[in-house]
This record gives sequence, structure tokens and C-alpha cells, in this order.
Amino acid sequence: MTQRELFLRHIAQTSPAPLALEIVKAEGCTLTDASGKTYIDLIGGISVANVGHRHPVVIDAIQKQLDAYLHIMVYGEFIESPQVQYAKLLTEHLPQNLNSVYFTNSGAEAVEGAMKLAKRVTGRTQLIAFNDSYHGSTQGALSIMGDEYWRQAYRPLLPDVLHLRYNHFESLGEISNQTACVVVETVQAEAGVIAPAKDWMKALRKKCTETGTLLVMDEIQAGFGRTGKLWGFENFDVVPDILLLGKALGGGMPLGAFIADKPLMDKFTENPVLGHITTFGGHPVCCAAGAAALNALLAEKWIDTVQQKKNLFLSLLNHPAIVSIRSCGLWLAIEFASFERNKMVIDYCISNGVLTDWFLFAPQCMRISPPLIITQEQIIESCEVIFQACNNF
Repeated sequence: MTQRELFLRHIAQTSPAPLALEIVKAEGCTLTDASGKTYIDLIGGISVANVGHRHPVVIDAIQKQLDAYLHIMVYGEFIESPQVQYAKLLTEHLPQNLNSVYFTNSGAEAVEGAMKLAKRVTGRTQLIAFNDSYHGSTQGALSIMGDEYWRQAYRPLLPDVLHLRYNHFESLGEISNQTACVVVETVQAEAGVIAPAKDWMKALRKKCTETGTLLVMDEIQAGFGRTGKLWGFENFDVVPDILLLGKALGGGMPLGAFIADKPLMDKFTENPVLGHITTFGGHPVCCAAGAAALNALLAEKWIDTVQQKKNLFLSLLNHPAIVSIRSCGLWLAIEFASFERNKMVIDYCISNGVLTDWFLFAPQCMRISPPLIITQEQIIESCEVIFQACNNF
């Protein structure tokens, strides 16, 4: 049997039509398939490979940690240097109240932990999120996902969950002294790169403070320079009570985290003890890789190039077939008249060596979220292919 046949037979499928590309090599901003064909990667593993695939600093850190140890004990019991050093590095680049890191296996698990922490700290039960929000597919995260299409097959889900309109001032009145937390994406990802008004985000912060509600900001896609700043919330001059990280956090390895003030996080240590536990969260190899990736991101100043690269995309993507373009940093949603039109353009791009896809809640929009290291030449080449696709359809 071919690899494709084995893939379809033995790997649990999540859609009736997977891309099914057999990638055998990834380096920088380029992918290579089993036939030797190369692709410019405009997806970046869904905002994972911010410093590119297999950055040499990351590979070196992984190899060094492999020579030391892999898993040794359930999270939080042993002092594991990669966890300690990465937590220290993260908090050195965060506001003072975000000083205690709980590492998880994924972004969705970070969401789960943050919701538990909010209930434990406040003694409240109501959770608020927003329409068209995406926070993961585990049952708690699914409960706050902002689209009934994705939720309806798995009910009953968590009770006492309320969904509000994103970037809508009047909806903030629903936040009350019964609300444990509000979970919000600093920029809505799967809705197609929707950034809120700065005044709205500041009003949300103010309302949460007034009602004693914890503000949980989901930066799982927006973090690590994607928006043109290290953290998305910096664009709005607000600071969350709990920050959610994932995707680029591990430098290509699986890793998530939720970060809060230590007095809040210490609630997990008693009544009950082991209030939140994980076996593999904060795996030492993942933490070593993630710390190396963050150091590379900062040392090589890739964030400083984001605005110029965004502007280059915008200057080149000017075609009558494109309805609109939404962008926030090196993160763009290219809107077409329909999903069908978008899919034809995407398929043409993939056939011609440019890898892209669409957004869950905005299927008419093409996703552009390449590694931040993408070159000017790669941007120009990618846009030429997209332009050709628009001409053909």
C-alpha cells in the first residue's frame, strides 16, 4: 500500500478531504514533499513556525536536551531546568503580574487550566466568551467556542457559558459579579483575522476589573510576534489576568501554557492539593526548544520586519477577485466572494508550490500566516502565484 493509502486507513481522519501532502523535509519557510516538489509555506503550521522550520538554534537545543534527559517525573514535582529557564525567560518579557507559568501539552489544555483557575480563584461559575471565537476542541474549550455548528454534536457541554458579540460595546454589560472569567482572543483568529477597536478592548479590561472578573487573553495564535509586537495585547495597552499561549511557544514542539500572578496560581496547591496536574506538560525537550526559539526571535529581531513584510503582501495582492483583506501584522485574511472561489485559488496555489488554506469560521478567506522569517523574494513569488490563480478563476 502507498503512504497515502496507509494514511487514510490508519490515521484517524478529521475531514473527508485532507490535504494529504506527504512532506519529507521542512527548512526555514520551505516544505518538500516525497516527489521532491517544494512549497513556500504560507501557513507556518498554523502560526507555529514563527522562526521557521528547524531553526538551527532550536535543533541544537533539542539535541543538547536529548543528551541530558527526557521525561523523568509528573509535572511540578522535580526541578527541571528547561522548564525553569523558559518560565524565567517568558516572565522577563511579560508584565509584572504575569509571573507564574503553568506549562501544558497544548493550547487547548492551557484553556482548560485557565478556566479551572478562574473558577477556583473567584468562586464563581459563569464563563463568558465571544461569537466566532476559537479556543480548542477539548470539551471545556469547545464549550466556549463561538460557533454552534462545532458545538452542537457534543452537547451537553459545560453549563453557565455565555457568548457575547466581539468588539461590541453594549455586550460588555452582560459581564457581572457572577462571572468567573471572560476568555477573549486579542485578535480573532479563525474568524479571519479580526482585530477589535482599542477602546473596546480597554472597556473590556475596565469592566472585568470593576466586577472582579478575571480577563483571560488567548494569544495561542497571536503571540510571539505574529501581530508585529511580541504579545498581541501590547497593541491595545491592556494586560490580562491570565495569558494563554501555545503554537509558536514550543518552537515546533508541542507546548502550551497559561500564565498568571503567583497568588492566583497558588490556589492549585491546596483544597484540593494537586488542583491541576499533567504528566507530560512542559516536557523538557519542548521547553528547551521553545526557549531557544524565543531567544532566536528576539536576538534576530524578526518582529522588526513584520510590518514591512505585511505591507509588501498588501501592495502585491491587488486584484478584482479579492473582496477585501484583513491584516494584523504578518497575519492576513484574503477574502473572496465564496468558499468555492477561495478553494479553487488555494488548490491552484498548492499545485504551483504555495501552501495556504482557509479559516474555520471564514472559509471564504485565504490564510496567510507564514514564518516571520519569510523573505521578500518568497513573498513576491507567493503573490505572483496567488495573482495567477485569481486570473484563472
